[in-house]
Amino acid sequence: MPFSSNEDPNPLVEQENFLVCGLGSLGQHCIVALKKFGVNAIAIEQTYPQSWEFGNLETLIDQLIIGDCRQDSLLEEAKIRQCRAAILATNNEQVNVATALAIRQLNPNTRIVLRSAQENLNQLLEEQLGNLIAYESTELPANAFALAALGTEMLGYFFLEGQRIRVIQRQIASEQDGINNRQLYEFNTHSHHLLGCLPREKSASFHFYRWHPETVVKTDDTLVYLELGNVSGHFSPKIQQKPQRSISLKIRLFLTQLFGKQTIQFLQQSFKQKIRRVALISGLVVLLMLFIGTILIQQDNHAGTWLGAFSVTVILLLGGYGDIFGGFQQSDAIPWWLQLFSLGLTLVGTVFVGILYAFMTEALLSSQFQFKKNSPAFPENNHIVLVGLGRVGSKVAQFLKDFKQSIVGISTKSDLEGGIFDTIPVIQGFTENSLTKAHISTAKSVVIVTDDEILNLEVALTVQRINPAIPLVIRTSGARLTQHLYPLLPNAQIWNVYAVAAEVFAGAAFGENILYLFRCQNQTILVTEYQIKENDGLDGLLLADVAYGYGVVPILHQKSSEKSQLLPMGDIRLALGDRMVVLATINGLRRIEQQSNTYLEKNWYVRVEEAYTEEANFEGANIITLISDCPIGMARDLMKNLPMTLDVPLYHHQALRLVRTLLRNRVNAQAIAPLSVK
Repeated sequence: MPFSSNEDPNPLVEQENFLVCGLGSLGQHCIVALKKFGVNAIAIEQTYPQSWEFGNLETLIDQLIIGDCRQDSLLEEAKIRQCRAAILATNNEQVNVATALAIRQLNPNTRIVLRSAQENLNQLLEEQLGNLIAYESTELPANAFALAALGTEMLGYFFLEGQRIRVIQRQIASEQDGINNRQLYEFNTHSHHLLGCLPREKSASFHFYRWHPETVVKTDDTLVYLELGNVSGHFSPKIQQKPQRSISLKIRLFLTQLFGKQTIQFLQQSFKQKIRRVALISGLVVLLMLFIGTILIQQDNHAGTWLGAFSVTVILLLGGYGDIFGGFQQSDAIPWWLQLFSLGLTLVGTVFVGILYAFMTEALLSSQFQFKKNSPAFPENNHIVLVGLGRVGSKVAQFLKDFKQSIVGISTKSDLEGGIFDTIPVIQGFTENSLTKAHISTAKSVVIVTDDEILNLEVALTVQRINPAIPLVIRTSGARLTQHLYPLLPNAQIWNVYAVAAEVFAGAAFGENILYLFRCQNQTILVTEYQIKENDGLDGLLLADVAYGYGVVPILHQKSSEKSQLLPMGDIRLALGDRMVVLATINGLRRIEQQSNTYLEKNWYVRVEEAYTEEANFEGANIITLISDCPIGMARDLMKNLPMTLDVPLYHHQALRLVRTLLRNRVNAQAIAPLSVK
């Protein structure tokens, strides 16, 4: 059955009020995102906007108030006491924080979504004000920029419950015999989950579940799927053997607990360098001789106290054999072995203390003459050129360094801070010569993330002229410029950071926790966490109903006080207090909020023909109840009166899974299309 790509409008019966403070690029995009949920959008702006990102945006705002959003009177005029949430999106963090404090005094229940990059302050505000979450809009897509720059199949990369999760977009090649000619449902395993399939011969758009599970994969088809844990790029998971701890590892763990992790790491690094290794061994030998000498001299009672024995030993190690024994009037009273040991202390001390002096002198001279660190060498090929080393650029660079990528940075500012940029070669100022010096002709890709849209355009066009084939990732912030850049740079990935961030802000305004985001086929996919509450429309639903009805992908489920489960099966029933993490577009979040479970039609049926054994008859009823959610009595009656059609409508994927499960348990069944049901 063909699927329609049109979204289903289903406005709320009773519209709720949402406040947006600040109508810059972010605020205007937040208005558009909120209106997809069918809510009332109230806005406060300091002055009337001189330009609109969208032609009809002014008509989307239900109430526009001009003035300072920090004033209680304006917040009262904006009906803050009746607002479910407030998005504080001005470009002034001080104004945003002051407005948050004012809102919390007027309404202790309003959800606050704060635009701020002050991590420590944000955490304190969340603790003190409650029901508040903060994001920095320009930083949200930073990881997505970095992943796009890698030029690999990976679209997303994040962690859940300590497990790595990757989102892979993979075009099937002809030589991959293990993947060709397999049906799509076969790619769903305990470590992989198929998100979508894009046939090569069709210009289909990406949608969850809008593909036939029994479609056979062909060469050049593109699959988008999740991959869990440290598994290979193939679909056949490998069994990971638990490593056995060796004796050396146990000793290292003991020493780490005894002396601390940093001390052990310093010793390990020292042993890797020859000079430090010699100095470290010398120091250990001197300490050992000092310990032994102190004990022996004190036991012989010629030095008196322990402190005296220690002082005598130090003098001997520093070459004072003659000074010590010349001071005794009756040297014959000292045992010959102690005199011989003292001579040994002097000889050993002369050698090893000399080595320590040499090492300290070398280190001192090196520190005096090392005025400036050598700049890292410029890579000549297969590297990533990063233009713009501001807040977004630093996050992109850090992410790429974590993936062991070679980077060349081009800064448009003279005041570079330290940190990540001390470890990569940096070119000051953008010119065409800068690109030549960065070896743009042999680079893997170019990421352009300066704060200046026009400069980004200039850099992109210059790069395209020098190397037309190189992949480009471009940051923009205006809707109109972004729209016009696509025909000019058809092969570039052009992302409007405010459009992406607005979807996160809007989703967070409804109380959801947006954990991560990634981009797929020009769509923003949000990794969103839900806590099942009363009257949210999720309590009591099967995960299959959530997935197919709302058009989201559940990737984690956890019962209260129980262990979480990644890639859960669709037959799990949600209950109050459960935790669920899903992949969703902004439209998926809207459907959940509006309880509009009409993403796919629930109009397929299953006809059960025959059970081959009595055991199969019994198990068949259990399977039907588990997957279709029909009463067990109804399933038992059906199995007693075969052949018979199950009078419970199912989603297409759900019906086919029920048929496959019944067939594996020796029960013959088939899925019936809606038009075939009489």
